[in-house]
Amino acid sequence: MASTATHFTPLLCVVDFHHARGPEISHWFGTSPASSDPLEDQEDNAGSGWGLIPYMALPDGAHRGVEEFSYFSLVYKGKPAMGEGGGDGDGHRAGSGSTGQTAASDGSVTPGSNGSGGAATSIFGISYCQSIPASSLLWKSEDVTRSAVQKAVVALTDQPERFSKLREKLRVVTRAWFAQRDFRDVEILQRFQENLSREVGAGSREEEDGQQYFGLSLREMVYQYKWQMLVLFKCLLLQPKMLFFGSHCERVCQVQFSLLSLIPNLVKNLQDCADPQMNSHAESLRKPDSVRTSDRSSFLAYLGVPLQLFGKGSVFGPYTPLQQLDILTDLDTKSYVVGSTNSLLIQQKDRYCDVLIDLDENLISILSPTLRSAVALSVADRRWIDFLAQQVTDTWDETDPSRPKTHGYAGSEEFIRLQFEEYLLALLSAEKYHQHLSHNNHPNKDRPSSGDPKALLADIEGDPSSDFSPAFLDAWRATENHALWSRTTDTHLFDLVDPRHPCAGGITIEDVQRRLAAQVAELHLDERFSATREVVGKRLVEGREQVGAAFGRVWADVEALREAQRRRAEEARVQAQAAAGEDGGEGKTGAQALGLGGGRLPKPDLQQAQASVAAAGQRAGAYLSSWGSWAAEKRKVGWQRQVSGSQVTAPSPEGKLRGTTAVQEGRPKGPAVDQMGKEDAHNGHGTKEAG
Repeated sequence: MASTATHFTPLLCVVDFHHARGPEISHWFGTSPASSDPLEDQEDNAGSGWGLIPYMALPDGAHRGVEEFSYFSLVYKGKPAMGEGGGDGDGHRAGSGSTGQTAASDGSVTPGSNGSGGAATSIFGISYCQSIPASSLLWKSEDVTRSAVQKAVVALTDQPERFSKLREKLRVVTRAWFAQRDFRDVEILQRFQENLSREVGAGSREEEDGQQYFGLSLREMVYQYKWQMLVLFKCLLLQPKMLFFGSHCERVCQVQFSLLSLIPNLVKNLQDCADPQMNSHAESLRKPDSVRTSDRSSFLAYLGVPLQLFGKGSVFGPYTPLQQLDILTDLDTKSYVVGSTNSLLIQQKDRYCDVLIDLDENLISILSPTLRSAVALSVADRRWIDFLAQQVTDTWDETDPSRPKTHGYAGSEEFIRLQFEEYLLALLSAEKYHQHLSHNNHPNKDRPSSGDPKALLADIEGDPSSDFSPAFLDAWRATENHALWSRTTDTHLFDLVDPRHPCAGGITIEDVQRRLAAQVAELHLDERFSATREVVGKRLVEGREQVGAAFGRVWADVEALREAQRRRAEEARVQAQAAAGEDGGEGKTGAQALGLGGGRLPKPDLQQAQASVAAAGQRAGAYLSSWGSWAAEKRKVGWQRQVSGSQVTAPSPEGKLRGTTAVQEGRPKGPAVDQMGKEDAHNGHGTKEAG
C-alpha cells in the first residue's frame, strides 16, 4: 500500500453482545489520550463506518459457531490526536454514545477531507469472535443472563498485507484472554496493542511478497472453479458489482482477498476502497519517466501495475453488514466487491449485483447479459486456463491442498500467481500495441489502411490484442481503471513486454481434445461410477452370502433326510430280527423251510465245499500222473530202437491194427466218463441227503 497522508497507529477494541442492546464496544486500546473515544472523532465523517464496527465484528451467523473471523474496511480521516506516537496503553470503557450506533448520513464533511485538514484514507479491521459458557467464568457481570458469553477482539490497521501474521497473533491473544475466565483482566490485550504499535514504528511498509498472500489457497480456487477462475479475473478488471455470499464469514472474506492478490501489489494499494468518494491515489498518480528493469517494483510501476480498481465510485468491503446497504445502492457507487453472510441479499440478487459468487453452492452467476458476453473466453484464453487448471489437477493432494504432491514448482501457489501476472502484463502490452497501431493508422484485420511499416514489430503479425477477446477489450476500455492506466503509462510498453497472448494461436485438435476431456472430467463420472461399483460390489457380496446360506440349508436338509432314512432302516432291521426270534421256527413258510426265511439266503456249508474241492483235486492229480508215466515210457522205448539200429519192416494192416491196439493198451487207463458221472451223481446225492 502506498504511503498515506496520515499516520495511523494500530488500535484494539473489545466488542460485547448485550442481550438487550445488541453488539457494542466495551474497551478501546491505543487511543491518545486514553479516555478519548475514536467513534466520537470519526462519526462526523459521513459514511466512515466506525459506528458499524460492532456489527462488522460480530457477523450474521457468528453465534452458530465457537469462533469466527471477519474482515472489513473503514474510512479514517486522520486526526492527529489518534495514534500519534502510539497510545499510552491504558484500556478504557467506551462511553454510552459508542454502543451500537450507526454513522451519521448527513454530515457536512466529505470523506475526502476533514476538519483537521488531513486526507482521508482506508483502514482495515480484523475481528476474532469467540464464545464461552457462562458457567465456567470466575466472575460474571450483572449483564450476563444467558448460558454463553460471546465477545470479539478487533484489531484496526492500515496495512492489510499483514493480515496473515496479524490473524494468528489475534487468535492466540484472544484465546489466552478467554482462558483467564475473568474479562476484567485486560492486561494481555493492552500489551498486544503496544506490541503492534512497536512493529509499525520499527517495520517497513515494503514487506516480502509472501506476506500479502493469505487466506484461501489459490490452488483450491483453481481446482474448484477451473476455467471460471479466469472469468472472475476478467470480471474484476471490468469493475462490475460483485457479491460474494457464504455461511462462513472468514471464507467469504479470504476468497475476495485471494482474488485481489492475483493483481500484483493491489492489496498494498487499497487506500481509496472504503468509500466511493475517495480518489486520492488517482489524483496524485503521475506518469513515471524512468524504469529500473532489475527492480521488480519499479518495473511493475512503470507498466501501470497495480491497476486502480478501487477509486472514485468503487467500494471494497470484505464483510458488509445489512446496515451498509445504503452505500451499495447509492447512485455514486458504480462498482464494488463485497461479501455477505445474510441470505436476504441472495433473494434480491438482481438488485444488488451483476456477478454473484455463491461459495456454499460453488456457483458463479453472471446476471448481466452484457457482462456475460464481455467475459466470454477466447480460444487462447481457454487454452491458457486449461493448462493452468491441469497443472493444479495433476499435482493435487487431498491431504494437503495448499501444495503440490510432487513438492515442485509446477502447480504451486507461486506458479499460479506468476502465470496470472504474465497474463496481465501481456494484456497491458497488447493493448498498448493496439493503441500504437490505431494511432499510426496501420492496417489490421479489422481496418485495412496504410502506415509506416517501420513502426511495426517484425515478429508480430496483425493485432495481437484480439486473442484476449475483442468484446472484453471494448468493455475494459470503458472502465475508470483503463482510463487512468492509459493516461499514466508510456505508449511503448510493448518494447519491454512481448505484446502477445501467452497461448496465442487458432483452435487446434488439441484444444478440442482438451475441452472434451475437461467436460468429461466435470461430469465426475469416476465418482459416480465408483459409487455404483461400491453398491454393485456390496450387492454381489450380499448375494453370494445369501446363495451360500441357501445351499448350506439345502445340504443340511438333505443330510438330515439321509440320516432319518438310515435311522428308519436300522429300526426296521432291528424290529425284523426281534420278530424272527419270537416266531421260534413255528409256522414257517416253504421258503423258510428251505432256509430262506427272514428274507435272507441260507449260509453255505464251508466244510462240505472244501471236501468236494479236495476230492476233485485228487482225481485230477491221479489222471495227470498216469499220463506223465505213459509219456515217459514211450520216450524210453523209442530211444532204445534208434540205438540198436535194427531194421524196420513195414507193418501189415493186421499189424497196424494190432499196433493200435497195443498203443491203446500201453496208454494209462483213466477213469471212464460214464463211471465218473456216476460217481459225481452218487456224491451229489449223498451231499443232498446230508443237507
